[in-house]
Amino acid sequence: MEFSFERPEGMAYEAGQTIDLALVNPPETDAEGNMRTFSLASPPHDPFLKIATRMRDTAFKRTLKHMEIGAELSFDGPFGSFTLHENAARPAAFLAGGIGITPFHSMIADAAKRSLPHRIILFYSNRRPEDAAYLDELEELQKQNPHFTLVATMTAMEKSARAWEGEQGYIDAAMLKRHLPEGANPVYYLAGPQAMVLALRDVLTGSGVSKDDIRYEEFAGY
Repeated sequence: MEFSFERPEGMAYEAGQTIDLALVNPPETDAEGNMRTFSLASPPHDPFLKIATRMRDTAFKRTLKHMEIGAELSFDGPFGSFTLHENAARPAAFLAGGIGITPFHSMIADAAKRSLPHRIILFYSNRRPEDAAYLDELEELQKQNPHFTLVATMTAMEKSARAWEGEQGYIDAAMLKRHLPEGANPVYYLAGPQAMVLALRDVLTGSGVSKDDIRYEEFAGY
């Protein structure tokens, strides 16, 4: 689910940053508390602040889901340096799993809006097209921005009711080699479930990528 909030006057942030979002006097709570950290899925030019999350059965997410229009929340931020590098001569390789797409959605939409010259290749892994948040929007952004390439891959198409002609299987060294320009020397950005992020870090370092060229965010308990 995606949630949109009125943007406080004067609030600025960079694409890819996070906020700490807190419930105000919630009707229920649990041991996980009343605050969560979310990447902003909205780009900085969006008039609203938007987050997206997988809906688990927790007090926080039950409360968030059933809030009425106009309800108030509080937040701290923005935080973080998971933002697009400045050197446009080096491509950006975004590796996303599931709801880890949120910071990349912000960065890709921001790059299109500002006509940034960066070459961006997004590898986006989900079980099925039905599970892939922002897939339609990303396909549209690919049409708008000639510097952006979407490589979406599905890992459980046998459970899907939709047709799929794109990549299948997990992101691995062979898939990266197929789609990254020869000799590109990109900066790599990883976001998704912890196990996926750790596995992809090993894939990259095992392929000779310097740790200095790998930036990552782990989405635990999403």
